[in-house]
Amino acid sequence: MLTKLDDYPVHQTPEPLAHRAASDVNAYDRYWFNGVDAGGEFYFGAALGLYPHHHVMDAHFSFLGPDGVQHSLHASRLAPKEPTHTSVGPISLTVLEPMRRLRFAAAENEHGIACDLEFVSRAPALEEPRARMKAFDSTRNLVDMTRFTQFGTWQGWVRAAGATTRIDPATTYATRDRSWGVRSVGANAPARPTAPPAFGWLWAPVHFGDECALVGYFQNPDGTRWGSSAMRVATNASPALYADAHEPGLTHFAPTGDTLEFVPRTRWVKRGVFTGKTVSGESLALEVETMRRFNMNGLGYAHPKWGHGIWQGELKVEAEVWKEIDLAPGNPFHNHIHNLVTAKLGEKRGVGVLEQILFGPLSRYGFEGFLDGSPA
Repeated sequence: MLTKLDDYPVHQTPEPLAHRAASDVNAYDRYWFNGVDAGGEFYFGAALGLYPHHHVMDAHFSFLGPDGVQHSLHASRLAPKEPTHTSVGPISLTVLEPMRRLRFAAAENEHGIACDLEFVSRAPALEEPRARMKAFDSTRNLVDMTRFTQFGTWQGWVRAAGATTRIDPATTYATRDRSWGVRSVGANAPARPTAPPAFGWLWAPVHFGDECALVGYFQNPDGTRWGSSAMRVATNASPALYADAHEPGLTHFAPTGDTLEFVPRTRWVKRGVFTGKTVSGESLALEVETMRRFNMNGLGYAHPKWGHGIWQGELKVEAEVWKEIDLAPGNPFHNHIHNLVTAKLGEKRGVGVLEQILFGPLSRYGFEGFLDGSPA
């Protein structure tokens, strides 16, 4: 089957581009975005994913307002035959200029959650190390993906519960990622029951005035890190599309550790320091402190009903609302969190997010069970 993309010289196999090189049912291709108000008044997230072997395309938009209420819009459809048709019900995504400008919109709908937003880059796209993870006690790849991250700003508006929030690019910072490969998506296939996963994931993209910083890694129960990266990249009014590791303005660090303080009796990070070092000995010490918490269920992550790639029918659109104060630290569905954080990097002050997933025994932090919390 041919698509528009076949008219470009981008083929990686002898097949047309609609035929995925990966036959794994969990092959996927996804966009993710966030929006951070510099003063901490609001936070929003947006996502659109294609799961070709599940025949699903889904999209989500979620807004956490100053009143502490998170509004989420979910949409799912039969995947289009033309992969450039990136719209699901009222939600659409348009690449205006690759790696420079993208538009994410949710048209007016019966659920009262709508937006019209334009992402504009303020730094080049940063390729992160390819991530691979086996499915615990099997030989199957649970994760095998490539991702790039890019910093920018937002302009436009968001409407939820009858209130319209104007999005000012001078004060609304954006981070986005594009990832593709294999990842756990769709309904679970029948198989022998296995133990719950035990791993940690910490990822902190942060904006400062003249640069941005990124630290992220997976962690095994014994504290060893993998899939790790840390970077500092200069911002620019007209940035390059993607970063060249050998050009000035981009510095790579090897993450060397973290010191985390948790909200008592939970796994939610209250504040933390992430460190790194270059091969030449230059040090990185990124400090973060949580202002607010955003539940990633709002974008389908770990959602019991709206999980990514789950078949919902030819087209389905729903919405849900919950309060930030009602998040429960003992609920496994409330432990994939985006912490809206203030940040320090030397004398610089900034704002960003700390994403966290901390499941199972993690000796570095003293966690012994699946979701036991820190001491009081």
